[in-house]
Amino acid sequence: MLQVKTLASLASISLIILLFAAGCGSNASSPGDSKAVTTASSAPLAGLDEASSSVDLSTVTLRVGQTGWSNLELGFKAAGLSDTPYKVQYSVFQGGNLQLEAMAAGNIDLGSTSEIPPLFASQAANGGNFKIIASFESTTLNQELVIPKGSPIKSVADLKGKKVAYVNATTAHYFLAKMLEAAGMSWSDIEAVPLSTSDGLSALISGKVDALASYGNAIITAHQNGATELASAKDILSGNFLYEATPEAINDPAKHAAIVDYLTRLNKFYAWTRNNQQQWAEITAANTKQPVEQALNTLKLGEEQRPSKLSSDFEKAIASQQEVADTLAGLGLLKNDLDVSSIWSREFEEELQQITAESK
Repeated sequence: MLQVKTLASLASISLIILLFAAGCGSNASSPGDSKAVTTASSAPLAGLDEASSSVDLSTVTLRVGQTGWSNLELGFKAAGLSDTPYKVQYSVFQGGNLQLEAMAAGNIDLGSTSEIPPLFASQAANGGNFKIIASFESTTLNQELVIPKGSPIKSVADLKGKKVAYVNATTAHYFLAKMLEAAGMSWSDIEAVPLSTSDGLSALISGKVDALASYGNAIITAHQNGATELASAKDILSGNFLYEATPEAINDPAKHAAIVDYLTRLNKFYAWTRNNQQQWAEITAANTKQPVEQALNTLKLGEEQRPSKLSSDFEKAIASQQEVADTLAGLGLLKNDLDVSSIWSREFEEELQQITAESK
């Protein structure tokens, strides 16, 4: 299998560590569930540029997407990072692709995905109404192609002519295509069934499909119901996850400053999870309906594989996503070839370099 040098999610361990992933299924909240979180007035975090202190952040409501469950909202509170000088309105979605749909409709300002959803979303009307503004590194574990308990299928090649559920326009879409390619098969060799994370899980458990390509809670729950891994995407995916914002939010000085402050807090949250693994595992387990020991082990393995942190290496992230785009185009899964740099904005590049430098 080709190893891509990038990517969530909120896939799942990235979901657990933060966050997708990536990535990204949910047993807790329904897509689009939202609520306003009014936080105490405070100054932006130290180390931000002067622009952040020259605008009135108290008038800003930053609408933020999160994948799977309220991991960011609860995580910021647990880490003591929710005292933003602006209001944050969180919305929960089953996947990054749905966050971009909400962004296209103007319903959120800031969202997070794996590398794959923006490639598909950019080919919609108005370019999807987003630009990628930042990337972060995280684990690629818990992104798998699984088969139900008792399945006679032994290899990816055995899926020829079988029904395979996947989450459209996500990492699952991409890694399933790569797994088929590695087995000498094409997309047309299977009966591909696009389903949401929750519907795909239900279809697998009920025997309506022969396999499922998914991530996050869907994979965790599938294993709890006797499913087994047919193939893992851990060496296919890069581990790069992306943050997107609307052009309106990027160009608005107050929202721009709020986003910089939010990303700074996000990076601090990642560090907090590493230093408070037991506490974060307990919060994760309570909200994803899994044993604490399992959540803790998942967190530890994910951090060992690839610690979650913001990245300011735009060139590396863009090159990685371009490789993914070229692969999808070559497989006929994208309508048109895409110059990935056209969907990135460098408006936050200097601030990100400052954030990452100060966190070292």
